[in-house]
Amino acid sequence: MFDHIGIHTRDLDQSVAFYREALGALGHTLASSGDGYAGLGPADAPALWLYAASDTHQAAHGSHIAFRATSRAAVDDFHAKGLRAGGRDNGKPGLRADYGPGYYAAFLIDPDGNNVEAVFMEA
Repeated sequence: MFDHIGIHTRDLDQSVAFYREALGALGHTLASSGDGYAGLGPADAPALWLYAASDTHQAAHGSHIAFRATSRAAVDDFHAKGLRAGGRDNGKPGLRADYGPGYYAAFLIDPDGNNVEAVFMEA
């Protein structure tokens, strides 16, 4: 449905470090960066763009971003690496039967207060 997502951050370096670790567990990398921005995702198609906020009001709070994982292990790795990189737990890895059968996910709060999820849909 979408091509890419862009969010503003109060501390670009801190957010890049967090997302490099958490999304690295899902096979994504820092694919592009420059003065005031960074793009993460597949090396040839960054889809998550981080932008340095010009003021504290510009940084978004409370957004929800879910990333597709290829296995339960990748979800677990996303959660563990995200915590080590400064994220806060917002839901340990596990099945979320109320979301759907086979919905395995973990949730983190990123450095700017966004709810970031990794999800693996089991058949």
